[in-house]
Amino acid sequence: MDKVELAAFLRSRRERVAPADVGLPAGRRRRTPGLRREEVAQLAYISTEYYTRLEQARAPHPSSEVLAGLSRALRLNDAERNYLHHLAGAPPARPSGPPREVRQSILDLLDRLPNAAAMVLSATGEIIAWNALAAALMEDFSVRSRKDRNLLRRAFLSGDKHVYSVVDGERFARSAVNQLRATAARYPDDPETQELIADLLAGSLEFAELWAAREVASEPVLCKSFQHPMVGLVTVNCDALAIPDCDQQVIIYTATPGSPSEEALRLLSVVGTQRLDVPG
Repeated sequence: MDKVELAAFLRSRRERVAPADVGLPAGRRRRTPGLRREEVAQLAYISTEYYTRLEQARAPHPSSEVLAGLSRALRLNDAERNYLHHLAGAPPARPSGPPREVRQSILDLLDRLPNAAAMVLSATGEIIAWNALAAALMEDFSVRSRKDRNLLRRAFLSGDKHVYSVVDGERFARSAVNQLRATAARYPDDPETQELIADLLAGSLEFAELWAAREVASEPVLCKSFQHPMVGLVTVNCDALAIPDCDQQVIIYTATPGSPSEEALRLLSVVGTQRLDVPG
């Protein structure tokens, strides 16, 4: 517990919050900006004496309940709340499993990429969000169950590691296993992650061999080719953008301007997931 820095941080956050921000009247003239100590204590459901001692670097270790109350009272954002916990010697608990909820700004981003096939992957390789062109290039994910949208299950348990007709399936398989091993270390108590690993070990000798190698480093895949059943070979640039706070990745596939693959993606953006060989 860093009592001195904790005290300074609390004072700085208190001075930043105006009474109106938390529904309090401004009242008589204030000697300092922001909230008074007694107001913070009231909002956090702790005694004024204890809060005062926190700001004077004289208080004992605050409990998780006190830290939650202070975070709420001082209107801390996620980064500030995590910092407060670390200063107090009580790092915030990690989620038990990989987050699956995709925030709205990321969903909006996918829809603003009409010329790119884009999707969001969870830390266990599950496709948890996608745009229309990604569905046209690969498949209509909305008709698949959660388990069937997991790329590792598709690669190792479906009998075809060339998932969605990816030409270089071997490289994808190795990279996916390495990433899953790193994920398992981050979420050792997550039952879904453990179930996924157990199913893959039981159902795929190839996965078991790769898993036993205990590799965790993954080379970035900068280019990928899909053998699409309707428009033929589509070669795309592959960029993975990390979302660290959610432990997720945005995967964006784009074609080189002026290439046949760009024309193929343009065609797919028009026809969507409907079959080209079936009259509309």
